[in-house]
Amino acid sequence: MESTHSAHAGRFPWAHIVGYILSLVLTAAAFWLVLAHKAGLATTLVVIVLLGVLQILVQLFFFMHITESDGPAWHTVMLLVGFLFVVAIVGGSIWIMSFGGQVVA
Repeated sequence: MESTHSAHAGRFPWAHIVGYILSLVLTAAAFWLVLAHKAGLATTLVVIVLLGVLQILVQLFFFMHITESDGPAWHTVMLLVGFLFVVAIVGGSIWIMSFGGQVVA
């Protein structure tokens, strides 16, 4: 049997180049949005979060080849569990920080 790596050895890495360009564009868009002050704070935060999610998807599909694996399905399940942990940690942190000094012990 031929391994996946050797099957792709002779091809030009178009997916990597497209992924690299998309990563640069998404990063530049977020950088410009913050520096240009073209939108309000809430809009800027929402757009940056959306650009970050797109950046994660670009990394997963173009560089980590998440759809090209013949491995067990639990890899996808573990990726979803990791995503759940990230959402819980980030969302919980933002929720706790949003109280500021309002809670008195």
